[in-house]
Amino acid sequence: MTGMVGAHEAADKDWVRYWRAPDRPMEAMRAHFTGHVFHRHSHDAYSFAVTETGAQRFRCRGGDHTSGEGMVMAFNPDDPHDGEAAAADGFTYRIVHLGPGLVRSVLTDAAGRDASMPLFPHPVREDPVLRRALLRLHAALVGGAAAGALARDERLTETVLAMVRRGARTPVRPAMARAGSASVRRVRELLEADWALDVPAERLAEAAGCSRFALYRAFRAEMGMPPSDFQRQLRLRAARRMMAGGSSAAEAAAACGFADQSHLHRWFVRSYGITPGVYARA
Repeated sequence: MTGMVGAHEAADKDWVRYWRAPDRPMEAMRAHFTGHVFHRHSHDAYSFAVTETGAQRFRCRGGDHTSGEGMVMAFNPDDPHDGEAAAADGFTYRIVHLGPGLVRSVLTDAAGRDASMPLFPHPVREDPVLRRALLRLHAALVGGAAAGALARDERLTETVLAMVRRGARTPVRPAMARAGSASVRRVRELLEADWALDVPAERLAEAAGCSRFALYRAFRAEMGMPPSDFQRQLRLRAARRMMAGGSSAAEAAAACGFADQSHLHRWFVRSYGITPGVYARA
């Protein structure tokens, strides 16, 4: 496991500490934000968080939510959401990101058969049991060698099973696959295939078989964000993969459709709350 990076001073009162595993889709962050506003984004992982102090508000799945001290948040893969402080002193929180394949492997191992992927219907909830499990997992992840591989695996299993038993509904398809209309599906597939290219709106409308306005409205309603944000999300994920594999931020920016390194830096911070450099060193 890799070690913790130092705090990133995003603002006078803001800081971030980030960790990720080199061999499995697991990441963890502890941060304090006062003025940072997250642009609407999503993760290709399950994201579970605990608000430690203060409060944060965000919009997810068509509703407005607030997570106060001690509350648990659960985001499914590809759940678009934003976020900002809901208190004058900001908020401190811990969050872990777990790849869908990793979650499936835990559930399959526990059930003794192939498991369906869970859906967490409530983005925020009061649950001391879940809070305790998440904090124990976070501590094991960021503890590195001192925590021990066995403890990490045990707490991972404990957390996933606690989330499923107490807050999930099954089975569901991943959120990306839930976008139902044929026109939105065709546009999504086009963007997923050509995410690094500058795709004009006319080409998307042609693929959808409708006007640009109708496509924009349908895509935003079904995917939770406009086509441009969806394409940028795909580019950011590709850049994350490259940097996790050892590429520099400049190399990732050039390969993933960003105008330059500063362009990548700006959107990385807006979406994830950390700089590309902090992520690469984690």
